[in-house]
Amino acid sequence: MATNLAKKLSKDDTVLVFDVNSASTKRFAEKASSSKLDSSVEVVGSAREAAERSSTIITVLPEPSHVQSVFKGILASKLPQISSSRSSRLYIDCSTIDPMTSTSVASSVRSLHPNDVFIDAPMSGGVVGARAGSLTFMIGCPESSLENAQAVLKLMGKRIFRLGEQGTGLVGKLANNYLLAISNIATCEAMNLGTKLGLDAKALAELINSSSGRCWSSDTNNPVPGISQGAPAERDYAGGFGLPLMKKDLRLAMTAAQEKEIRLLLGDRAREIYQEVEDVEGGKDFSVIYKYLRDRSEGGSV
Repeated sequence: MATNLAKKLSKDDTVLVFDVNSASTKRFAEKASSSKLDSSVEVVGSAREAAERSSTIITVLPEPSHVQSVFKGILASKLPQISSSRSSRLYIDCSTIDPMTSTSVASSVRSLHPNDVFIDAPMSGGVVGARAGSLTFMIGCPESSLENAQAVLKLMGKRIFRLGEQGTGLVGKLANNYLLAISNIATCEAMNLGTKLGLDAKALAELINSSSGRCWSSDTNNPVPGISQGAPAERDYAGGFGLPLMKKDLRLAMTAAQEKEIRLLLGDRAREIYQEVEDVEGGKDFSVIYKYLRDRSEGGSV
């Protein structure tokens, strides 16, 4: 994501980066300096410093508590006036967290700086989409902030869906990822079923992807090695969307459902499956469920 920002911004722009993993930001800055970029890249010492010097602040964090902690630091005191054509700051949070936490942070931003805008803009598309600049963003923001948000997000993605006011982007993301969690398990089971019953994996995948069973997990992120070019299955399920992250998104979706007394029939069992596989496979991509099933069926325990 940051690479696409740095590549596509103008020579007058500077990308300020901060991460608690300093090695990661150092690698990014070194890569940027060796590339022919119009914009410049600078590593800063804190999220607060980045916010002080920026008109647009993008955050991407794993957990609700991380978002709260980062914004507690950013909003520790009133921020200085920004030296740009804009009179206010735009905060774009691309984290997948619960809508309640996001709304609370947005309220904190408004309390300190009434003219600043905090929007939720979770994304879909995975590591492949982030690298290719083809992410889909689901955003919750005021209509008046949409144009400014789109101008930034289009540097990193292709499709942007405004679902309503602040917080609605996360509702859309949790619904989408709940479906993803279920369809991934079903895809892994279907591919294991078909190949164990004698079908060629490529032929089965082609059939599914030309029929009603087609989904992202069968088409773009097929769990069988040799089917989806560049998918984690091609590299022993390293990288991609880790089991802990999928499990986290399931938890967030189910918690949101429980708060509104919405029944989710498959959620509990899906969460058990992801935990079971994580206990064996660790943090590998969530499509490793296919390998988990295959290993156990070969061993006679499934």
